[in-house]
Amino acid sequence: MLGLLEHRDVALRAVSAACKLVSRRPQPPGLNDFRMHVVSAVGEAFNNIVLHSYAGRDDGVIEMEIRTDPDLITVELRDYGESFDLDAVATPDLDLLPESGLGIFIIKAFMSIRYRPGRPNVLTLSKSLANEPADSSARGNPSEGDS
Repeated sequence: MLGLLEHRDVALRAVSAACKLVSRRPQPPGLNDFRMHVVSAVGEAFNNIVLHSYAGRDDGVIEMEIRTDPDLITVELRDYGESFDLDAVATPDLDLLPESGLGIFIIKAFMSIRYRPGRPNVLTLSKSLANEPADSSARGNPSEGDS
């Protein structure tokens, strides 16, 4: 797909739908948080590619491959724009409440990340559902129960 912010929703809908395929159970514990983390991380990655790798261009292409296994999703994003040094990205000072510069921090907080610069640049994000705590919505209402 073209690396335009207008196409971000297409990528995120595909990722959100793929998150449902990591479990054989229809609504396993932790699925809502899992989906939220994966979609947030991929959204940040997509934004970073458009805004930084393809800065000032409207002809960039982002190739996305989604793989699901039992309890695991892997999203690979490939682009042909400018590379960057993942290790050179400083951890933001959250006490300063920065307006920007949180993308890599958010991605790393939610998913495992690998990056290979080159032609193409390859960003691989993965997350295991097995490591996700149960959703608060799956726990039920604490005011209900045995009396």
